Amino acid sequence: MSDIQDYAPGTRRFGRINWLGVQTLAKREILRFANVWTQTLLAPLVTAGLFMVIFTIAIGPRRGDVMGVSFSTFIAPGILMMTVIQNAFANTSSSLVISKVQGNIVDTLMPPLSGGEMLVGYLAGGITRGLIVAVAIASALWLTLGIVPAHPLGALAFVFLGAGFMSALGILAGIFANKFDQMAAITNFIVTPLAFLSGTFYSVEALPPGLYQITHLNPVFYLIDGVRWGVIGVSDSNPLFGFGFAFVATALICAVAWVMFRTGYRLKA
Repeated sequence: MSDIQDYAPGTRRFGRINWLGVQTLAKREILRFANVWTQTLLAPLVTAGLFMVIFTIAIGPRRGDVMGVSFSTFIAPGILMMTVIQNAFANTSSSLVISKVQGNIVDTLMPPLSGGEMLVGYLAGGITRGLIVAVAIASALWLTLGIVPAHPLGALAFVFLGAGFMSALGILAGIFANKFDQMAAITNFIVTPLAFLSGTFYSVEALPPGLYQITHLNPVFYLIDGVRWGVIGVSDSNPLFGFGFAFVATALICAVAWVMFRTGYRLKA
């Protein structure tokens, strides 16, 4: 009996999950940023270092302690997480937009990959890039400021969740955007404000009531606040609640991305 007759119509010959396909897509996404590491890994580290130096010199001496720690120590975890989420978002969004602009998105859509498998493959690239950036910045903070994570596993959990959240958000942005200027608009008007207005450089306790309430609806606030708790042991909110809030937000965005991949929304001509 031939191979064609051995399988019923619609049956996937490689099993319920195409592990080889997922691994190949994930490897492609990782190699894509690793091959240009000076742009994707080194540049974010330099930018994070510049933020630390500029804010420490310009504000640090006059700012005094924040939540019981020095200003430099306070902003360090926020800058770490801000860099992680920006890079995780950039990895997935740029991959999809470049493929759509160059017309080779079909190379991803044609293989026997389900919506969930495509989602996992893209997320793997964004999360890996985010984790590498986080480890590099954390190492630099230890060497320069002597900061040792107060709750290392907690910090790692929030970094992983944050990279996953922004990687999934990057997938949505990459699917919606058909041109680079559309992606630039999403980055400038959505991603950057989410990162900068989430307590990265200040405690949200200093905000006026209205803005204070709005900030607590932003998942990125809980991600940055959670990493701050994991690194220096202080936070503006309950870390457990923040993790749960961010986890639900991540799950919802991943679900939307899965539906888009499964249906080919704005991907198939």
